[in-house]
Amino acid sequence: MLANPQTPPPPTLADEVAFLSGPGAHGGAAPVARRETHMSWLFFMDGDVLKLKKPVRFPYLDFSTLARREAACRAEVTLNQRLAPEIYLGVTPLRLGVGGLSLGGEGETVDWLVHMRRFDQSRTLEARLMTGAVPDAELDALAELLARFYRQAPRVRLTPETYLARLRAGLAYHRRVLLEPRLGLAGGRARQVLAVLARFIRVRASMLAGRVRAGRILEAHGDLRPEHVYLGPPLKIIDRLEFSPSLRAVDPLDELAFLDLEVERLGYPEVGARIARRVAAALYDCAPPELYLFYRCYRATLRARLAIAHLLEPDPRTPEKWPAQARVYLAIAARDARRLAVLLTRPGGR
Repeated sequence: MLANPQTPPPPTLADEVAFLSGPGAHGGAAPVARRETHMSWLFFMDGDVLKLKKPVRFPYLDFSTLARREAACRAEVTLNQRLAPEIYLGVTPLRLGVGGLSLGGEGETVDWLVHMRRFDQSRTLEARLMTGAVPDAELDALAELLARFYRQAPRVRLTPETYLARLRAGLAYHRRVLLEPRLGLAGGRARQVLAVLARFIRVRASMLAGRVRAGRILEAHGDLRPEHVYLGPPLKIIDRLEFSPSLRAVDPLDELAFLDLEVERLGYPEVGARIARRVAAALYDCAPPELYLFYRCYRATLRARLAIAHLLEPDPRTPEKWPAQARVYLAIAARDARRLAVLLTRPGGR
């Protein structure tokens, strides 16, 4: 049977990106800026942003079908209402009709987009740090917002054994990737870091289990980085991780250690430490310093793994970028691991 000549062929990702990059798609004449990430394409208009999720599949997420991308778009909007309600506006269908692609028009839905209100990127924590110091009052306001968020966040039901198994499995995954000979990382530093982390999980298992028993594992943000903190006004935190509930189920100290790590990588180690101290005090969390250091070291190792793992993809973007980035994270992890090894020799990690 011959295909209906009036029915356009299904669009490729390149077709969708080309359409959304043109001002005509958005009913205006102003140029559209765009930015590609590992998982999405973002399109910036005068006052709005549209995010198109790529039809990709990785070990930690699956956007390979239209239904999965729709679910992820709707989850992203719902989850981010808590910390950025005025920014996440809804979900918009991309449709294919006789006249071609359109946003919310007639025809078959071929993709979904997250619709957001555009904000001034120069006001993110990352941008503000890179252009000058951020006043303590603004950092303290961020700490207060995070403390309120964690106090109200649902506790995650899991057993200490499950939590420990998850940490061990993650460590094994780090080992497989970081020590993969094809990726060209020097194995000595990674082995030393991995050994200290494994020893901590073994020697301080009761400490980690105690965090679970005390209800310290929460449904948190999942990707708390300085580029996701908009200092405003008003203060907002965007890009709460939508595709994996298990990756959002973390100890707040773990999440704060991640923010601390990322801020230190930008060259401002005291900023993350100040925020973490303020939030921990507000949560009445008196965990031993070695626990926070373990989380930081673990996160740095994870970030090194995620960076270098780009080279395992069939056609990695900017392949020259990832080895250098992985080495930066490994250097931070190695420094933390040396300190952590000393604390492991002392009772209680003091």
